[in-house]
Amino acid sequence: MYQWSPEDYARHSAGQERWARERLAELNLRPDDTILDIGCGDGRITAVLAELVPEGRVVGMDLSADMIAYAQARHGRPNLAFQREDAQAMLYESEFSVVFSNAALHWVKDPQPVLAGIARALTPGGRCFMEMGGRGSAAALISAFEAIAAEPAWRQNFEGFESTYGFHEVASYRHWLREAALDPGRVALVDKDMVHKTMEGFIGWLRTAWHPYTARVPAARRERFIELVAQRYLAEAAGANDGGEQIHVAMVRLQVEAWKPERV
Repeated sequence: MYQWSPEDYARHSAGQERWARERLAELNLRPDDTILDIGCGDGRITAVLAELVPEGRVVGMDLSADMIAYAQARHGRPNLAFQREDAQAMLYESEFSVVFSNAALHWVKDPQPVLAGIARALTPGGRCFMEMGGRGSAAALISAFEAIAAEPAWRQNFEGFESTYGFHEVASYRHWLREAALDPGRVALVDKDMVHKTMEGFIGWLRTAWHPYTARVPAARRERFIELVAQRYLAEAAGANDGGEQIHVAMVRLQVEAWKPERV
């Protein structure tokens, strides 16, 4: 379990929020839909979902107690609740007509327990809409992390290291959906450009979104490690800088839509 700073995340997650709002426009929600938001983080998008279903209800869940406390303190609506829960051990049974998740499920290396939980949580005919990092996402940035981690000054912090990200491909995810008794709809890898307007914003994103790497480094040295990764990335990644202050990261998003079959 990584240590999250909700305030820091809220300041440096504009890209994730923008992509989530793009998905919201595709949901075609009914006013009485019941929605589970998996990996709700600071609750911003969960609160928007609650606004869209005034006759329904929304539950935001996250593994981080700090994120849940932050969301509860800032987003109060009669039809909205937040719960600390592990996505791999959900206990809901036929409670939700929609399951939504954005920028969260790539934190789970093995998605099969999550998909089984989603299938149980959905009502018959219910839908799930998920977007997460996909195969090949941020490859140049990961290369920069690995290059700095291999340097003598940092190597001992990464002995036995294995990334905990699950960046999967379309065929695998379709197979796992069917194993969970979910009917796959659209499952696609989509190229996206993560844009940071300043170096400060880029550093903040590295600090808040790349815990598998940064958490290996003692807190007293972590900022220096992140700075070196940022410098390496800018020096070596094609298209990282557009000639101005903006910094670009080529991301790949896995977008998933699936349905729980109606009972016969």
